[in-house]
Amino acid sequence: MSTERREGTKGEEHYRITPRRVSFGWDGTPLHWIPDEPTATHVINVLHLLLPAGERWFVKVFKEALPLVSDPVLLKDVKGFMGQEATHSVQHAYVLDHLAAQRLDTAAYTRHVDFLFEKLLGEQPPFGAPVPTQEWLRFRLSLIAAIEQFTAVLGNWVLHAEGLDRAGSDAVMLDLLRWHGAEEVEHRAVAFDMYQHCGGTGLPRYARRVEGMVVVAPVLLWLWAWGASYLIRHDPRLAGRLRYSLREHNRAVRRGLLPSWKELGTAIPRYFRRSYHPSQEGSLRKAVDYLATSPAARAAAGAVGRAALG
Repeated sequence: MSTERREGTKGEEHYRITPRRVSFGWDGTPLHWIPDEPTATHVINVLHLLLPAGERWFVKVFKEALPLVSDPVLLKDVKGFMGQEATHSVQHAYVLDHLAAQRLDTAAYTRHVDFLFEKLLGEQPPFGAPVPTQEWLRFRLSLIAAIEQFTAVLGNWVLHAEGLDRAGSDAVMLDLLRWHGAEEVEHRAVAFDMYQHCGGTGLPRYARRVEGMVVVAPVLLWLWAWGASYLIRHDPRLAGRLRYSLREHNRAVRRGLLPSWKELGTAIPRYFRRSYHPSQEGSLRKAVDYLATSPAARAAAGAVGRAALG
């Protein structure tokens, strides 16, 4: 029986989403964890700048919406999603501490990210905008669904990114990215299902879903370019000798160190299809297989087991 969950599929086993304990040791991870590839390293490092605040925000918005969830299966999915996202936020925050220990301070960038999620997209509309409470919640749920479209695509990419292995990437960082990417594929449909459940009906619900992507895609692109530029400019090992450039970025794409623009760009028109559902993204089997072998997940599970026996 397939474990792929698709909206409206009957008689199919429902896949349970469960948070996992993980533990990563960063002492041996170099600043340029993809050897001799500072641009590729820092383009991926933007994840660590955005995700601690972003995923805390996901959890806060979903907590606001929980009373609206009448489907018990979806409710379990949402709680599993929230647990996974909270863990992601904590683990990426540890990487920021590791960067700071290597004299790459990210606070000047992350305070803007914090302002975006905590103030501009907080529980109340910013600047006293007269947006009804229900509409403001639905809008933010549509943003999360659109963001999760990209995290599913990125998660699927990193699970298949053999170029990172060939380049000799740091094993701990690669495990963090693949563990996180696998969980993004695993829960790829939850934010979409949550929006569909709470976002109203008919054409207005679809229009708001499109609006969410129209807002998210350019803002993410801007934040990513700004973040990569910031990290490269403040990298103490580079000492100002390098700037972020599309030429270097595209060279890293050709080497398989970054996802292609086509891979990211085509995720948008797919999302705009009225019949679209995120269960079409990636392979749940590939994700589950990695989660069963992830060194960090296995080490944490072993620690829990030893503690129970003790």
